[in-house]
Amino acid sequence: MAKSGKKKDPNEQAPETALRLLARREHSRLELTMKLRQRRVDDSVIESVLDDFEDRGWLDDDRFAEVFVRQRMDAGYGPLKIQADLQQRGVGGTPPELAGVSDEHWADMAIRLRERRFGLTDISDDWAERQRQGGFLARRGFSGEQVERALEVVRESLE
Repeated sequence: MAKSGKKKDPNEQAPETALRLLARREHSRLELTMKLRQRRVDDSVIESVLDDFEDRGWLDDDRFAEVFVRQRMDAGYGPLKIQADLQQRGVGGTPPELAGVSDEHWADMAIRLRERRFGLTDISDDWAERQRQGGFLARRGFSGEQVERALEVVRESLE
């Protein structure tokens, strides 16, 4: 069956489009707003649709944050990167899933990430290598203290 030549109004298609996007993965309210704007949906329609979705429980920034934090942690990202990414997606504050993780756990994650990426060789005298590995961990979102602990803990255990 051929598609009709008549284009559908994006405002009429907004609920269907938003639901299709949510069926693929969780989205924050800001993400859905931006995606619907890209499809030329009016702001008033976007607000109405997203308010309705929140009332029905289909759209929830807290649930989005929970899933997002878990996925990013599993992918090896640190707390600074995860928090920045959440803010970029319109989720303010620190979600409990992120706040509940201890600094010790983050340092352990940094050590495991360093081991997987570079191995656990002694780099205490190689400042260029320390900078390279530390920069990698910092770009992944670990704090300076967590990076330093990851580099120091491994170095001390190999001496």
